[in-house]
Amino acid sequence: MDGPVTLFSEGPEDPFSLSRSAWAVLDGHGTVVGWGGRAQDLLGHRPADILGRPATDTLVAPQDREQALRAARACTEDPGGFGVLPVVRRDGERIHLGLRARLVDRGGGRREWFVVGAPADEVAQWETDRSVLDGLFRRSPIGLAVHAPDLSILRVNRAVAHIGGIRPEQTRGRRTGDFLVTEDAETVERRLRKVLDTGRPMIFTEQSCRLRSDPSQEFYVSVSAFRMEDSAGKVLGVTQLVEDVTERHRARLRLALLNEAGARIGTTLDVPATARELAGAVVPQLADCATVDLLEPVTRGEEPGQDGLGRVCRTALASVVPGAENVLHAVGELVDFPDGSAQRRCLAGQQSVLVSRIEGPDGMAAVAQDRAEGARALGVHSTMMVPLTARGLVLGFLSLWRADRPDAFEADDLTLAEEFAARAAVCIDNARRYTREHQSALTLQRRLLPGDIPQLPAAEVAHQYIPAGAVEGVGGDWFDVIPLSGARVALVVGDVIGHGVDAAATMGRLRTAVHTLADLDLEPEEVLSHLDDLVHRLAEEQEAYSEQYSTDQVTGASCLYAVYDPVTACLCLARAGHPVPIVVTPDGRVTLPDLPAGPPLGLGGLPFEAAEVCLPEGSLLALYTNGLIQTRGSDVDDNLAGLARELCVPHRSLADTSKAVVEALLPARPTDDVALLLARTRTLGADRVASWTLPGEPGSAARARELASRQLTDWQLEEMVFSTELIVSELVTNAYRYAGGPVTVRLIRGPRLICEVSDPSNTAPHLRRARSTDEGGRGLFLVAQLTERWGTRYGREGKTVWTEQPVAPALPDLSGQLGDELWDLSDI
Repeated sequence: MDGPVTLFSEGPEDPFSLSRSAWAVLDGHGTVVGWGGRAQDLLGHRPADILGRPATDTLVAPQDREQALRAARACTEDPGGFGVLPVVRRDGERIHLGLRARLVDRGGGRREWFVVGAPADEVAQWETDRSVLDGLFRRSPIGLAVHAPDLSILRVNRAVAHIGGIRPEQTRGRRTGDFLVTEDAETVERRLRKVLDTGRPMIFTEQSCRLRSDPSQEFYVSVSAFRMEDSAGKVLGVTQLVEDVTERHRARLRLALLNEAGARIGTTLDVPATARELAGAVVPQLADCATVDLLEPVTRGEEPGQDGLGRVCRTALASVVPGAENVLHAVGELVDFPDGSAQRRCLAGQQSVLVSRIEGPDGMAAVAQDRAEGARALGVHSTMMVPLTARGLVLGFLSLWRADRPDAFEADDLTLAEEFAARAAVCIDNARRYTREHQSALTLQRRLLPGDIPQLPAAEVAHQYIPAGAVEGVGGDWFDVIPLSGARVALVVGDVIGHGVDAAATMGRLRTAVHTLADLDLEPEEVLSHLDDLVHRLAEEQEAYSEQYSTDQVTGASCLYAVYDPVTACLCLARAGHPVPIVVTPDGRVTLPDLPAGPPLGLGGLPFEAAEVCLPEGSLLALYTNGLIQTRGSDVDDNLAGLARELCVPHRSLADTSKAVVEALLPARPTDDVALLLARTRTLGADRVASWTLPGEPGSAARARELASRQLTDWQLEEMVFSTELIVSELVTNAYRYAGGPVTVRLIRGPRLICEVSDPSNTAPHLRRARSTDEGGRGLFLVAQLTERWGTRYGREGKTVWTEQPVAPALPDLSGQLGDELWDLSDI
């Protein structure tokens, strides 16, 4: 029986092992000649009852004998096969047994069959388990490696062997470090040792897997492991399940990179910043070096050409390769890539270019042109170029290089780069379009607000303008400093309801109207009345316009108009729904003038009132819009107190004071437009002003010339005596001829010499071109030629004709135009 025992003892779990199975011996005729104890326990038949009898008569029911024959053939014809046979127990119960049979040659032509049986359900389970085990090692796509307690390899399946490029039997007795690079092998053994020591399984842990045979090729595997123990709890080793997840890992990395890029690219509406964000998003995750080149018009916010041709500007560069900045074109440099180059093909064809391996000097020259030698020295071996296109327009291209990383760019890398480029191109185009619109808005704002404010004899001026949000760059607030006749100055601050371009356009129209009204030398309350009518008309126009176009409706405005006279040191001002200005005297006293509020502009039909305040020389006047004191989360009174504190800081320039006010009161992004105008007053003392009242008679002109000549001599302006005498003579003569009553002559010395002649008449003088036959009519023409500016202003008791001359001007030669009339005037 030694032969059969060896054949059937396949392991402790084998249901056909002799220790667990029922066995019997049949002779060549099917008679039972041997009966094991396990057979008696399983079927209940004692040896005395079964030996010597045909097995089919005793153990098989009549209806099952045909099935028994088929099972017998399966057992005898296939050495590895088995059959399932229904048998009858001693108590009559019918059960199914799984059978195996082996032929035993006794010699002398005598043969017997050694039959082993076990319950069919146990046999089926064992066959399933054996099939699973066989599948794990032979057919499973999941890698399987069994390690001894010392972590030497006992057995691996074909999937693991395939990863390593070897046969399964070549791994037996060796260690992981014999196949993987040291770093990855140490990671594997450290984790397996932890499983052995703790008994806690490891589940789906990913790690790098680089083979010693090809370290440049990086795999990623998912590893699970469990500790093996026998029935007594003895540790037998650890089993490791390994799955190649390289593609899944790379896909997850690509998705993570895209998500990160979505968060990093386009955070600002600035073209260079967006280009830098794109370059930084791909280095070092995708490339060792990246450059972004944009067509030259794009960097200026302009529309690029349809053909994608022209010079490009190196807008961004990111690299982890030392020295790359010294080899590549510098940021800001304009580059004209030659026809036929990879860059030109990328731009003109709007097609990506992938060069997985740059082969030889010619290949490097094709992708790096004049920088080929430097690129070769850096070790560049693979490159991609991806166009940046949006709305059908090519904006530039993204170049990616690999030098330190040994693996070359692949098609999946190009797909990822194209995703980066597609997202970035939209952001760059948005930034470009914003840049264009922003520049247009800034140009509009620069045209609407005052430029450089000239030096004024009346006051030193500083200003600040901050639009809401500081993004659009335009708003409805405005300020103005308008020189007036008599060395006076008009200080204006206004606020149009709303923000952005619509409010700015309305503001521009109001500012133009203020200039026109200021030139008429109207009183402050009259200026506001005319502005009120204008705003009312504008609202009506916009109401009709908004029926066709969706625009912000500008419904009103506020304004403060003040006129300061440095001769009298008086400030006359009126306001229309605007905050009261702050006055700080030289001794540090802060006051708010008692000024009637007045209704906002645009209500129509309501009066405005003016007030007059006398200011000591050196007083500081602060005019501002409500955005300065009405900030979110702050109290108006607290802001007014803070404004006063900043204005009272001694020994600080006016420009620095204006900046300090803005920094102290405003948040980084104010929600309302802000205009601030500061003016430190000056006065013109008696030594710079001369005034005379003359009777309305023929000799007043000569007297006026005499007084003017004497005063100019005292002021050491002798070179201006001749022209000033002519001007005074003409104006006094006109006043005598057409106005009657007393005439007042006033000279004011400042950066310009001002001559004023006042009379009680409201008749306006007119400049006309006299005919050759006219005896007169050339006086005002003479005045216009001799002066820089002249005009007329009206008061409550008459008018004043004024002129301005630059100090020490060159006297024009007018003898050919005026003839003998010059001398006629001198005789008046």
